[in-house]
Amino acid sequence: MTINRPSNSTNPNSPDLIKPKLPSLSVFSSSEIPPIMSAAAAAASSSHSLLLKNPIPISNHAPKIYALNLNKYTANNNRRISCAASSTTPLHNILPATSQSSDRVFNFAAGPATLPESVLRKAESELVDWNGSGMSVMEMSHRGKEFLSIIQKAESDLRQLLRIPDEYAVLFLQGGATTQFAAIPLNLCKPGDEVDYVVTGSWGDKAFKEAQKYCKPKVIWTGKSDKYTKIPAFEDLDQNARAKYLHICANETIHGVEFKNYPTVRNPDGILIADMSSNFCSKPVDVSKFGVIYAGAQKNVGPSGVTIVIIRKDLLGNAQDITPVMLDYKIHADNNSLYNTPPCYGIYMCGLVFDDLLRQGGLKEVEKKNVKKAQLLYDAIDYSNGFYRCPVEKSVRSLMNVPFTLEKSELEAEFVKEAAKEKMVQLKGHRSVGGMRASIYNAMPYAGVEKLVAFMKDFQARHA
Repeated sequence: MTINRPSNSTNPNSPDLIKPKLPSLSVFSSSEIPPIMSAAAAAASSSHSLLLKNPIPISNHAPKIYALNLNKYTANNNRRISCAASSTTPLHNILPATSQSSDRVFNFAAGPATLPESVLRKAESELVDWNGSGMSVMEMSHRGKEFLSIIQKAESDLRQLLRIPDEYAVLFLQGGATTQFAAIPLNLCKPGDEVDYVVTGSWGDKAFKEAQKYCKPKVIWTGKSDKYTKIPAFEDLDQNARAKYLHICANETIHGVEFKNYPTVRNPDGILIADMSSNFCSKPVDVSKFGVIYAGAQKNVGPSGVTIVIIRKDLLGNAQDITPVMLDYKIHADNNSLYNTPPCYGIYMCGLVFDDLLRQGGLKEVEKKNVKKAQLLYDAIDYSNGFYRCPVEKSVRSLMNVPFTLEKSELEAEFVKEAAKEKMVQLKGHRSVGGMRASIYNAMPYAGVEKLVAFMKDFQARHA
């Protein structure tokens, strides 16, 4: 069975229609070659050139700009993204949010996950020479003015997206969210301090177990007996009045449960902490309700290798003596995330994603798109007469990670195999729970979910 994406035949800018073939560089006189092309031509003569084949116009509507890409070329809209305040580099080959190049799959992986194709094209165009610096971002000194402009803009854009108050520090770290399972109690507790954990899935459980090494955590609610398909009523939480903090995982990637609102900490001096790795920047969040928010970047805002921590500044400076220097939040805050060499290229990519989210209209608009995608997929499951089943309680279903099973479990491997043939990949569920899982993060276009739903209906018709 072959399922085609909606036709772009009426769109004159469709990447499937526009495949211009222009003369090679040699046919232009020096006076005819646009500046960006001239620079590329110069690079072509060097032994370091990677690109420089088939330059093409980027827009049919604006004065023609020429760009050089590694692989495939497509037309764009007249939009631009700057990754630094001083950057004038155009965003190359940006595609509409609902479109995707025909040679790319729809990637439903839980993380590392799909990234906006426009962001990848932008990074591609700047890979060898960022903003006329003559260097790739991967080659820059992390203390040089070029990278400082990148990290500063990334932080500024993130603050704008989440409306982060000034009394919070934003840290770009390494080690993944899993490293923060240790860093949080080490920075906020003494060995004898009591803290509370709500465990709604595998990641909350791992965070609790790690905290046992550095303080006295208590699980005040767990969904394990219900196979992590629920979130507790907050009034039923037996919070410790002395707990230094209450820890939650805002969205459990494996089990697909998501907090739609957040509990209030009983201790007036306590704080709420959230692991937001798999729904970070997917919707607006009132940061002021939290003492700490942390997230791995590799699901919604960038590649693997970057961890973002948002922490109230008055919480800094209380780390236990045994805290490794690389886990001390105050050290990183005092050094603006540059105590040692940070994951520079990953931070640059996050910055491009933040810029893209702002250009979409911010997180309110992003949330609307995510709700629409999730509704389409959950409806396909719920109205399949039991052929597909989602075990999660409807009120707390994740907008990001949709787990489901087949009534006939013996068909699940065939489902994954056939979907891959239709260029829909990474649909197999986590090894600990089985079934299927479709992760539909910000960068998953609506067309990807439409195609999956069409496939699901066809598969059901053939196997029901």
